[in-house]
Amino acid sequence: MAAAAVAASIATEQVARADKRKERSRSPRGQAKSESDAKITHDVNKAEVDLLDGHSAEDIFRSSQNRSGYTYDDLICLPGRIAFGVHDVCLESRFSKGIALKTPIVSSPMDTVTEHKMAIAMALQGGIGVIHTNLTVDAQVDEVMQVKKFKNGFITDPICIRPTMTLSELDDLRRKHGFTGFPVTDDGRMGSKLVGLVTKRDTDFLDNRASTQVSAVMKKFADLAVADEGVELAKANQILREKKLGKLPIITAGGRLVALVARTDLRKQADFPLATKDKNGSLMVAAAIGTRPADRDRVRALVAAGVDAIIVDSSQGDSTFQHDIIRWMKAEFPELQV
Repeated sequence: MAAAAVAASIATEQVARADKRKERSRSPRGQAKSESDAKITHDVNKAEVDLLDGHSAEDIFRSSQNRSGYTYDDLICLPGRIAFGVHDVCLESRFSKGIALKTPIVSSPMDTVTEHKMAIAMALQGGIGVIHTNLTVDAQVDEVMQVKKFKNGFITDPICIRPTMTLSELDDLRRKHGFTGFPVTDDGRMGSKLVGLVTKRDTDFLDNRASTQVSAVMKKFADLAVADEGVELAKANQILREKKLGKLPIITAGGRLVALVARTDLRKQADFPLATKDKNGSLMVAAAIGTRPADRDRVRALVAAGVDAIIVDSSQGDSTFQHDIIRWMKAEFPELQV
């Protein structure tokens, strides 16, 4: 009886020791190591599968199970088999409901990025530029108007000079800008009455350059070959070739200079079949505004200048002020793209 009791006691003790060993195996440190080993094994297997199979763009960007954010360096794109050529690819996209882009590129409304030159270049290539709002209203309107009146091959902002400029001043201007021919207007500004044109051949071999004025040597308006506003580029180029001209001024019925066509630009001209144009054939342009009350006057001025779209530029992406100005624009200008 005593021997049986001792044996039972020994067996119970052995079971207790076994339970303690089992409990020790479930300690946090041991459990963490076990889970870590399992994760490494899983990740290695998953990585091997990923390298073999990869993921579709649908899986990466639209999966409801995906909670990861990716940067450019996180992804390697592997092209699949195609059965079409580059000429079959269509990139046409919508900038807004009413503006389609053949090239889906938009330049930023930043003062270091988009003013009229960038907006013109973007529109010619099938995109669109957004004129920044860090300008006075008049200056931003002027930037928009320069895009709207642009015509490929026509110089719409030539440097003009006054008839009272001296030849020495003209020499300085030539060195500064790198070309030698200038239209002469009555006040030295674009859009003013054209009075003549001065070229290098008019001023070569002349003395007294500090006292001789441009008006004394320029080719007078009566002797100039000019073209009327609205002339087609092909016709203007034909006049340049036939009359062997260096420059052809384009004037209004009242004799005001509105553009210039230069012989040196003939070889630079190219067609832009993808250009983003409105129904009148003018390049399209957008402009940025803020959300201040004064920006409503800015919108009115931009719409009057012919802007095609307005971008609300604000550091807060969802504010009452944005909602208010968008509602106002939609009510005030129902056809305006916002």
